[in-house]
Amino acid sequence: MANSSAADTLAGTTGDTPDLAGFRAETRAWLLANCPAEMRQPMATEDDVCWGGRKFRFSSPAQQQWLERMAERGWTVPTWPKAYGGGGLTPLQAKVLAQEMRALNCRSPLNSFGIWMLGPALLKFGTEAQKLEHLPPIARGQIRWCQGYSEPNAGSDLASLATRAEDQGDHFLVSGQKIWTSYADKADWIFCLVRTSTESKHNGISFVLFDMASPGVRTQPILLISGASPFCETFFDNVRVEKRNLVGTQDKGWDVAKYLLGHEREMIGSIGDRAAARPLGLQAAAAIGLDAQGRLADPLLRAQVAEFEVDEAAFRLMMERAGDLARGKQAHPALPSMLKYYGAELNKRRWELMMAVFGADALEWESDRSRHGDRARTWLRTKANSIEGGTSEVQLNIISKRILELPGA
Repeated sequence: MANSSAADTLAGTTGDTPDLAGFRAETRAWLLANCPAEMRQPMATEDDVCWGGRKFRFSSPAQQQWLERMAERGWTVPTWPKAYGGGGLTPLQAKVLAQEMRALNCRSPLNSFGIWMLGPALLKFGTEAQKLEHLPPIARGQIRWCQGYSEPNAGSDLASLATRAEDQGDHFLVSGQKIWTSYADKADWIFCLVRTSTESKHNGISFVLFDMASPGVRTQPILLISGASPFCETFFDNVRVEKRNLVGTQDKGWDVAKYLLGHEREMIGSIGDRAAARPLGLQAAAAIGLDAQGRLADPLLRAQVAEFEVDEAAFRLMMERAGDLARGKQAHPALPSMLKYYGAELNKRRWELMMAVFGADALEWESDRSRHGDRARTWLRTKANSIEGGTSEVQLNIISKRILELPGA
């Protein structure tokens, strides 16, 4: 079964220039010296994920140390300019860094909607003052962001949103409701779509930023079938938003929204790559055992796990290729939809297999032995992967029309 982090790095060194080979050696040495041993172990629970922000509590000193060391070097956002808290690396250097982190099983130092979604949008559409104000705290993990897009009556048809922002001269007053706002109760700031004009459905939308501690903001967690509440209803009642926090042009926020959605779909698609999680084949071997030939003892599961790991490896390479295409400005605009669809479905497959591997034990819900049903709850949570960020059906429509160029119905 596919499991060779060292091979990933070896493959990456084949075409290195002398300068890149030197950078690779320096990077490997720095990671070996600075990544705590604890941060090279597979993540066991959601508590192992570092989100940063004012409300975040580190699970261990090593987790905090790893974030601080990577942020100081600018490697939480390696390709961002140094002026904005980034590492100033070239795309090829960033690729080497990712390969070396994978080879050493280094965890991501920081998970952040600010990095994955808002940051790219600010780099493209933000003013210099906005970049300097917001990007460095994102890179250091000091501010945690959430996304105010979907509304009770504006999901797949996002442009029909009704949350309004009344122009008060030097500021807006925002009133309305968002739903499915991921981690809104834990976030410090929100990037939000609001209606500033009713004359046009798409051209009357603006993109604004504001502090979740502002008077008039209220959140209410939504309990899922997994028993967790990562999503919230978010309510705004005459929330003051300064005009300096308008990103892009007033009434033209749909351009920002579309750009950001592409990055969101790539982010959701990336869950199809297990990253720092323990490979499924190794987990299956530990749970089921091996036969006399050193193979997974259950032949049916052995075939299913092997097929999955081949698909997972292929998807990881596709994600890498997509990044190369994007950096070379050769990526198809609809490519994020393809990555989002396949990554979401692949993650659902992973957890279906995980439940099969652990059998009845995986269904246990309450005890410390099962980490309070962590496997079952995660399996149930994956059902949302094909809904959030645009349903699988919506992504397939985009793929069929824009990539396959099939005729409409």
